[in-house]
Amino acid sequence: MKFLRGPQLFSLARKKAAQLGVNQERGINLAGLIRRVQQAEGYEPCFKQRATCDQKSCCWRASCGVKLDG
Repeated sequence: MKFLRGPQLFSLARKKAAQLGVNQERGINLAGLIRRVQQAEGYEPCFKQRATCDQKSCCWRASCGVKLDG
């Protein structure tokens, strides 16, 4: 997955959330929405909450901003 940010990243998060039936309540921030999507995809909901990442197949990895392990 390529690095996305801002409106492009929010658009992708909303699209994935809709596909997965994730609640997109009004006022949710981007990181919160992505964490809900991560959980629905079977990942730990950790977007922007770790110093390093070892989740190689997580599609949010490039945009998270953490040091990538492995």
